[in-house]
Amino acid sequence: MSTTDTVQDKITKTCEGMARLLVAKNQRYGNSALEPMRVFSRADPAEGILVRLDDKLSRIKHASSDGKPLRKNDIADMIGYLILYCVKQGWTDFDDLID
Repeated sequence: MSTTDTVQDKITKTCEGMARLLVAKNQRYGNSALEPMRVFSRADPAEGILVRLDDKLSRIKHASSDGKPLRKNDIADMIGYLILYCVKQGWTDFDDLID
């Protein structure tokens, strides 16, 4: 990003970058978050995503208590899981939340 990018440009680039990452992971892992194999767990996919979020938050908490810095990957995983949760819930349009 250049230094002349506006905050709005940076928001757009960040969201587009996350979309590329999520699409690539979805292709690589076969939509495993929303259509799990169900070998061990029978949890609803939405519940499974919430479990993954809890697990990631626990890892972040323990890493920070060990003095380790927050990593880009940790943030990307959290954003990704939250987006997948929105997709699962059918929350793909947020215009109703704009004041």
